[in-house]
Amino acid sequence: MPQRRNVLTPEALAMMDTIARTGSFAAAARELGKVPSALTYSVRQLEEALDVLLFHRSSRQAQLTAAGNELLHEGRRLLQEMDAVANRVQRVASGWEAMLSVSVDDALSSTTVFELVEAFCGLCTGEQAELRHATRLRVRTEVLSGTWEALVSGQADIAIGIPGTHANPGNIEQLPLGELPFVFCVAPHHPLAKLPPPLTHDQLVKHRAVAVADTAQRLAPMTFNLLPGQDVLTVSTMRHKLDALLRGLGSGWVPEPHARPHLAAGHLVALEMANGGFSAPMFYAWRADRGPLGQGKALQWWLDQLASPATRQALLDRHAGATPGR
Repeated sequence: MPQRRNVLTPEALAMMDTIARTGSFAAAARELGKVPSALTYSVRQLEEALDVLLFHRSSRQAQLTAAGNELLHEGRRLLQEMDAVANRVQRVASGWEAMLSVSVDDALSSTTVFELVEAFCGLCTGEQAELRHATRLRVRTEVLSGTWEALVSGQADIAIGIPGTHANPGNIEQLPLGELPFVFCVAPHHPLAKLPPPLTHDQLVKHRAVAVADTAQRLAPMTFNLLPGQDVLTVSTMRHKLDALLRGLGSGWVPEPHARPHLAAGHLVALEMANGGFSAPMFYAWRADRGPLGQGKALQWWLDQLASPATRQALLDRHAGATPGR
């Protein structure tokens, strides 16, 4: 048993991962900066110590046996756990998280988001030594309930642009981001643009709507103002929705800041609805399960930025080609 344990080193597990990922000993050797014979020797040592066959000898490719697949699966898990321990130790020493994941709703200003990312990354090279950190940042774009789901599932540490309120599992803190106004838009050549206002549901249901798909996988997806029996063209992003509307492929509600430059240019027209318009309350939230390490400095930095009313307004209002306000 001690001999088996001794051969299961991080280097051996990483070697197995590289061979499986690249598909051959030769490719793995090039990536690791070794000769193929050195990898073959290391694998044979590993097989002898474990008394198993890890690769099929009859295959020209690096094809794993069942035992090899099990070692690869468990080895990857062990490597991840080792990384987690190292990251935890680093955070204890510095207070900065090794990784911070930010989930942002697709309706918000990507310009402002990347200005924040730029400022955060600038801390790494700041002249003030105490600001330097090694936090890796992961920014993910979600739609509707997907923004919240990323947070509560642990895939994100902070979620920005959550539409409406959701059931709180008990470890989430949430604050308002602001109100996002919506306008109902079509292309000037769309049939709905030729009807006298205000438009009714009976008129809308005869024409195709364009909607952005909710990215939630487990939570119930959200939909806004889609009518029963109405034809729907579903797209993946707000940009794609605008493209579809500009081509006259349908009608739909769009955040006013997104639609503003197209309305000003006459490429879209805003139509009056019989039941009026609406604004969606937006929130930002973060995981508050602090534990013995307390809240990390990276998360606190983002919360400090979001505490600024100007930043919150920019996230809602500053889109490419749009000007703040009306």
